[in-house]
Amino acid sequence: MKITGIRITEHTLELDPPMQAAWDPDPRREFAATLVAVETDAGIVGVGSGDTMAGFAPHVHHFVGTDPLAIETQVRRIESVAFHGGRYWPLEAALWDVVGQAAGLPVSVLLGGVADRLPVYASWCSVQPPERRAHDARELVAQGFRAVKVRVDPRDPEPGVASVAAVREAVGDRLDVLVDLNQAWRMAGDVRPAVELVGIRRLVRRLAEYEPGWIEEPLPYDDVAGHRLLRAENHGLRIASGEMCDDATQLAALTGELDVVQTDVVLSLGISRTRHLAEALRARHRRFTPHTWSNGLGLLANLHVAAGVGGGPYLEFPHDPAGGWTPERRDFLLAEPLWPAADGTLAVPQAPGLGAVLHPSLGSDR
Repeated sequence: MKITGIRITEHTLELDPPMQAAWDPDPRREFAATLVAVETDAGIVGVGSGDTMAGFAPHVHHFVGTDPLAIETQVRRIESVAFHGGRYWPLEAALWDVVGQAAGLPVSVLLGGVADRLPVYASWCSVQPPERRAHDARELVAQGFRAVKVRVDPRDPEPGVASVAAVREAVGDRLDVLVDLNQAWRMAGDVRPAVELVGIRRLVRRLAEYEPGWIEEPLPYDDVAGHRLLRAENHGLRIASGEMCDDATQLAALTGELDVVQTDVVLSLGISRTRHLAEALRARHRRFTPHTWSNGLGLLANLHVAAGVGGGPYLEFPHDPAGGWTPERRDFLLAEPLWPAADGTLAVPQAPGLGAVLHPSLGSDR
């Protein structure tokens, strides 16, 4: 089998009202998604999405005429062109989609097949009044969710801390309460410095009183010593990070000081490299549960990897109607939005490949 073409198309959804993301100083009034389609001489077309693929066009010729099933070679090829451009991991997801279709198996099975569904946690994107968050948490319990992630802005922590307290009071231990400080990386154009370590140490001690399932991204990735200190000072409290880290040396140093590693297969490390990382983490009794904040196709790719390698205990499920983020918006590339079953688990599609069914308006891209 040979690759005959790679098509990259851009799609945009207008957001009215806008999405309010705690990690972005600017409200989001549109949602852009890049769709990658890998065409083959066998008639199989694989699709992937996630990062933008900006700057990839001059490198298409490196892939056309090569074998899409030779995944390790393709990963090396992606890494070689990424050095001169961006993060092109949506292409690897599309290649795995081809491999799965050719084998007649879901990608999750090719990666180990540990699970066919995973419990999800609702990942809120915005900071809201505590009364609203208490209401939202009770609704999540009724919908079967197992956990929720609350955003706390370290620059103005009081509203977020109040929301954590309100959620814990409203639902008790019926939801595992996770906390995200969003300090590891910045949106383009955001030049604000991270809150210094001494302030984060105080904030983490306060949050520990509510027994969160983990504290996420308390510090920038390069502050390995700071992560080590937080773990030493807060016995029994998990520290999570790594979602956008794509530097192998930096990631190796950082993961040694984490309890939960969150690399995203379409934004930071790719499927194959993440698979190896997840297996190594399991051998060290650490958790792997990927970041999934891209779109429905990106969520599916991360679901396949996490289920294949036995990640968990939850999968991130971006969902925050109060902040303007719903499955319908997130999954606009798909025919139907993804939603967990009544028991709070999201099923891995059992069709060959990633099992993605694109929206009818994108029929020509499959």
